[in-house]
Amino acid sequence: MFIAMNRFKIIPGKENDFIEIWKNRDTYLDEVPGFKSFDLLQGPSSEESTIFISHSTWESEEAFKQWTKSEAFRKAHANAKPAQGIYLGPPQFEGYNKAF
Repeated sequence: MFIAMNRFKIIPGKENDFIEIWKNRDTYLDEVPGFKSFDLLQGPSSEESTIFISHSTWESEEAFKQWTKSEAFRKAHANAKPAQGIYLGPPQFEGYNKAF
């Protein structure tokens, strides 16, 4: 099993805008071999930012890598330009293989 996560820093007060972007986004993940699940997690807030993490689970790291090269990936990210005034920089990717 492989877990892919992107950590987003969101400007305080823009949390609901960020959530709405994700709620209304077509991901096309249901078309992808090896995809298992997706969650959007809201983390701690400070005066500087609120942390969100996109969390997807895959059958394998190879399945995830194949998705990043797929037409479904291109379609899902075609309109994913960062909205002005919401993000504090680009997302930070982290990938993990299940140890046991």
